[in-house]
Amino acid sequence: MLEIKKMDFKNKEELYAYLNRGIAAILKDESDWLANLCNTIALIWDMVKDLNWVGFYLIKEGQLVLGPFQGKPACTRIKIGEGVCGTAAEKRESIVVEDVQTFSSHIACDSASNSELVVPLVSEDRVIGVLDIDSPSFGRFDFADKVGFEKIVATILKHVEIPQKY
Repeated sequence: MLEIKKMDFKNKEELYAYLNRGIAAILKDESDWLANLCNTIALIWDMVKDLNWVGFYLIKEGQLVLGPFQGKPACTRIKIGEGVCGTAAEKRESIVVEDVQTFSSHIACDSASNSELVVPLVSEDRVIGVLDIDSPSFGRFDFADKVGFEKIVATILKHVEIPQKY
């Protein structure tokens, strides 16, 4: 098993570059999509500070359905277009929310969450899910986080083939 060491980084860009290399190393030799998503979430949870929830929601039967995650129990199903996750999936773009209470359709799965970053997983023009990251801190996520996690999602999609039906 590959061990990724926790380190101190000068900036977020260094953290996300290191994390992305670690995720690529974990994914490159394993073909099981579920195991890969689980290990990816575990590594993000271990390496990224100030999170209270991180996980995948995957498209199933026209909705986002809870996938591998770390944190408290979460909402099981989210309709496309609802909440931050459903909106990101519908728009096919990442969304950074500094204060979730200001997002009109926010779905409160964990009342401790105050900010959120959601990155859609789009493969061959098909939305297959979203990566959802929550923090108890207001304004936790910025442009560097958005770019870093978009690169991580690109790495995931390069190495992991999530089936259309599972």
